[in-house]
Amino acid sequence: MPGYATEPESTRVRSPMREPTIVPDRHRRNLVEGLVLGLAKAMEHGLEAESTSARKGLLQGLDPRIKLVGCLALIFSAVLVRQLTLLAVLFLFAVLLALVSNVSLARLFKQVWLGVLLFTGVIALPAIVVVPGTPVWHIPLLHWQVTEQGLRSAAFLIGRAETSATFALLLILSTPWPHVLKAMRTLGVPVVLVAILGMTHRYIFVLLHSALQMFEARRSRIVAPMAGGQRRRLVAATAGVLLGKAFQLSSEVHLAMISRGYRGEIHLLDDFRTRPRDWVALTCALALPVLIIWNQT
Repeated sequence: MPGYATEPESTRVRSPMREPTIVPDRHRRNLVEGLVLGLAKAMEHGLEAESTSARKGLLQGLDPRIKLVGCLALIFSAVLVRQLTLLAVLFLFAVLLALVSNVSLARLFKQVWLGVLLFTGVIALPAIVVVPGTPVWHIPLLHWQVTEQGLRSAAFLIGRAETSATFALLLILSTPWPHVLKAMRTLGVPVVLVAILGMTHRYIFVLLHSALQMFEARRSRIVAPMAGGQRRRLVAATAGVLLGKAFQLSSEVHLAMISRGYRGEIHLLDDFRTRPRDWVALTCALALPVLIIWNQT
């Protein structure tokens, strides 16, 4: 093998046995890059929610206090209803509200409908064979019977969860978060609960921003692919540093807010004004559960 040691590096032919050690790094997503991408999507998701509340639409033009009470009334109606047809009508009404409020149905599908269906579906699935009743189908090999009453119970559970979550998300997407907090405080919600919700919402975005900066800084200093163990150690170390920064930042922000006169009350430059259309919307929302109760008694 004379002359092989003096062969230039660029002209050497790599052995086919070495190539698979490089190819997976190109096709397999890096753990750090996946985390950075997830954090960036979370930040973008929050910005999209703020932009949705600034659009022109039916819900955006209503008083936040009216929307909060109306949303609670509609959720209460979804819980009270005992007929699948009425529950389907309520769900279609939520979809109609989303359309007239310029809320994307694709966003509702990804953020609410799919997640609630998967989570609630797992809980409701045993009901189709556990609840006794009229059998409609026999599962082979398992000797289980799917009952009509079980299917009805599962449909009610999933339908109520989907409808209630849709109404709640429409309230959040059509109303800026500070306005929601002020509406809650105006309606008598304890100041401690309002302060906890406000600070939690703020800290989520602060921590997301800090984590995004940390991972971006680390990624900009990586010049070669990292092994799996190194990536896991990097993520664990970053999580520890982020936790320490969270404790330090929480005390600093608390002292800064106290020094500026914050006592838990939500003060905004915008004053809420109730107009005739707000009263009409509130009347319709409150009348719905009353009609449902009257129809079912």
